[in-house]
Amino acid sequence: VHSLYFHIGETERKCFIEEIPDETMVTGNYKLQLFDPKSNGFMDSSPGLGMHVEVHDPDDKMVLSRMYSSEGRFTFTSHSPGEHVICLYSNSTKWFSGSQLRVHFDIQVGEHAIDYANVAQKEKLTELQLRVRQLLDQVEQITKEQNYQRFREERFRVTSESTNQRVLWWSIAQVVILCSMGFWQMRHLRSFFEAKKLV
Repeated sequence: VHSLYFHIGETERKCFIEEIPDETMVTGNYKLQLFDPKSNGFMDSSPGLGMHVEVHDPDDKMVLSRMYSSEGRFTFTSHSPGEHVICLYSNSTKWFSGSQLRVHFDIQVGEHAIDYANVAQKEKLTELQLRVRQLLDQVEQITKEQNYQRFREERFRVTSESTNQRVLWWSIAQVVILCSMGFWQMRHLRSFFEAKKLV
């Protein structure tokens, strides 16, 4: 799997929105490259070049805010389900002021974020034990995803019911206003014609 890449200015901020279930591990891998006008291409890391990573949860609370080097990875665990905002921007130094940067970026969520080769080595698991562990992690992630979809469906239902109720009350208010205006106009016209001795 190849990560996506995008271009940003030196002080430009780029944010991504990921819908993540609760208690789910997220790993991001990135690599920062600086534009070289001499070769008209992008060169690998420069001294002083770094990446600041910020992550906000659905309640806009800061989950992660840290400065990293020009290449690396960050990891965090979601504590509430919903849209998490992951923002990246470079640090600013006099050496590459105003330059264009290329950022290679890859986000892995859930069991995809786990390095099973490392797990097998640390826990001394056989091939069969490792496969069982992967299946258990996948089942757990599927359960979290289903719970998150139920949460979204419930939130959508509450929003729909609230909207329907507001539409109903607005319609009733419009009918009351129209009837009141009609009644007022009839009384006004009647008093006008009575004053002119036409009725």
